[in-house]
Formats: sequence, structure tokens, C-alpha cells
Amino acid sequence: MKSGQRRATERAARPSLAVLIAVSTVNPLAMQIYLPSLAGMMIVFSATAGEIQLSMSAFFVAVAVSQLIWGPLSDQYGRRPVIIVGMTLFVIGSILCLFAPTIEALVFARILQAAGGCTGMVLGRAIVRDLYGPNQAASMIGFVTMGMAVMPTIGPAIGGLLDEFFGWQGGFVLMLILGIGALWASIYKLPETHTERTKVGPRQVVKSYTDLCREPLFWSYALTAAFSALTYFAYLGGAPYIAAGMLSLSAAEMGFYFMFVALGYIAGNFISGKFAERVGLMPMIMAGTLIGILSVSIIATFTYFNGLSAQILFLPMFLLGLGNGVCLPSALSGAVSVRPELAGSASGLTASLQVGAGAITGSFVTWLYTGSAIAGSPWGMIIVMAIGMLLSLGAALSVRHLSARHSFVPAE
Repeated sequence: MKSGQRRATERAARPSLAVLIAVSTVNPLAMQIYLPSLAGMMIVFSATAGEIQLSMSAFFVAVAVSQLIWGPLSDQYGRRPVIIVGMTLFVIGSILCLFAPTIEALVFARILQAAGGCTGMVLGRAIVRDLYGPNQAASMIGFVTMGMAVMPTIGPAIGGLLDEFFGWQGGFVLMLILGIGALWASIYKLPETHTERTKVGPRQVVKSYTDLCREPLFWSYALTAAFSALTYFAYLGGAPYIAAGMLSLSAAEMGFYFMFVALGYIAGNFISGKFAERVGLMPMIMAGTLIGILSVSIIATFTYFNGLSAQILFLPMFLLGLGNGVCLPSALSGAVSVRPELAGSASGLTASLQVGAGAITGSFVTWLYTGSAIAGSPWGMIIVMAIGMLLSLGAALSVRHLSARHSFVPAE
């Protein structure tokens, strides 16, 4: 009877998939919904492309740094209170974005928005790892990220339409509404899943990350995810300016085309959710990485033969999204499973590597397009994407080598 009561309690403590999606979605959507407005915001704020790009790069940096803090805090105080604090900061940041009078104010507001919103994104993975083993966690992460990709899929399209009718602020109004909804869900619908707490102070935080940094297998998983994400952020850093400058697409048209990347990501996450537990982490990681390489090869080939168009710029990115969706859930599950007692810290560090790589890459690709010797050419973006996928392949191959020595997950 006691065993049955314990199982019932464990089931009651499991948050619903809808709640995990709600708290995990706000940050990816906030990152993407204003992409169609970037070119127009240069006029509104009398800013350069680099200054506008800073509002995105600062967002990435804030996410990267904040996750290093939220992860260990959640290991000590629990996932739920940290997410509630984060969602509160996201709502405040969204309000400040909405009323930002200058580009500097917007950048500050975006930092606050990102620092708070990333709690749901990083701790959603830790919550899944609290409840499931490595292979099953990969499947569940696949389903969660598939669900959280739905809104970012239509986000750029909605952002483009809102920009057409209400200007650049329209997207931030929607983010404020969704942020309030996520805060409500985290307060009233999110149970605590982390019961084995670890004491956290500066010394413990340093020790947690030191222990993780001594795990070669953790680095292999984490860098596979980071380099795969780097390719995606390189695309985000270059595509809006290429689409507006070279292809003369409107904000609404860009919003429509950006949907295809996220549709691929949804499809990839669905595949992960269905097959990761059955197939295993390594085959999923390799398959996703090779699909990503194929996508970059297609766009490079067409560009080389002067065939660049809106369709060629965006449609092959469906495959990039598909590859990310297949690879990332398994890479992330592996990273947080190397040391399960440090799942929060591992999730935070892995996500920080992803977003940190994105912050640097996005700004670099924008500079290549606007201020370098190859300004006005898509080749800067394409070359950086190719380098990212090759590095991801190298890290994935090291996972295959190192996981054969590790007891928690087989190489196949």
C-alpha cells in the first residue's frame, strides 16, 4: 500500500507536458518573433545593423551567463521557485522592451527579458532528467522541444504581420501576454521535481562546474550541441539582412519563410520523441549531424552557381532544423546524464555554451555581411555554418569513442 501511495505521489508530482512547454517557450519565441522587424528597427531607432544586432547578441549573452547561475540555484532551492523568479523577470523585461525609447534602453530590457525567460528553457530539461533515465529523457526532451517549437515556428510570421499593422512593438505586446501566462502556469501548475537538494554557495558552484569540466564525455555531448546550435545562430545572424538587402523581402514575407526552419525542428523533435528511447543516443546524434551537413551543402551549392533566391535561402534550412531536432535532444540528455546529481548545473552549462556560441556567431556573421571585405555576400554566413557543422560532427564522433567507456549509456 505504501508503495502504491509512493507511486501515486510521484505521478502527482510530474508536471504536465503543457506546463513544461509553456515555461520553455517564452525565451525561444522572444528571440525569434522580432526577426522580421530588425531591418525596420534600424530606421525607428536611427541605429546601424550592428547596433540592432546587439539587441539579439546581448540577449544571447544574458541567456548564456544567467543559465550558469540558475542551474546551480535550482540544484539547491528546487526548480519551481527559480522558474517563478525567472518568469517574473521576463514579464518586467517585456514591459521595458515595449516602452524602450532608445536602442540602449531596448538592449537593457532584452538582457532582463533573456535572463529571466531562460529559466524555463534550461530547467525544463533538468525537470525531465529528474523524472526519467537517459534514453527516455531524450524522448521526453524531444516531445517538449517539439511542443515549444510550435510557437517559434509561427512566431516570425506573426511578428511580421504585427510589424505590418502595429510596428515593431506589436511582437513585444504578444510576448508580454505570453509571459504573464507562463508566470501563472509556473505558480499554479508546476510541482517541484527536485527533492535531493545540494548545498550551493560560491565554493559549491565552482566545484560543480569543475567536476563537470573534468568529464570528457560531458564536453563531447555539450560541444556537439553547441556547434550544432552555432550553425543555426549563424543563419539567424545573416538571413534577415540577406533577405532584406539582397532579395528585397518584406517583413511579412521573411516571417513566412522563417517558419520552415522551425517546421523542420518540430519534425526532428517528433522523430526524437518517437525513436530516441528505442534507438539510443548515439545514432540520433549522428543522424541529426549528417542531416545538418546536407542542408549547408545544398545552400552552398546553389549559391556557388548563382542560384540564390528566397526559396534557396530558406527552404534548405528545413533540413537544418530537422537535423537540430534529431540531434539536440539526445546530445542534451547525454550531457545532463553524465553526472545526474549535477543535472541542473550540467543543463545550465550546456545551454550557456549553445547560446554563448550563438551570441558570438550571430554578431560575427552580421559583421561579415555589413562591414567586412565580403559585405553584401551570403558566403560569410555559409562558411560559418559549414564550420559549425563540421565541428559538431567531430564532437559527435568523440561521443562515440568516449561513451563506450562510460557505464550509463552505450555507444549504440
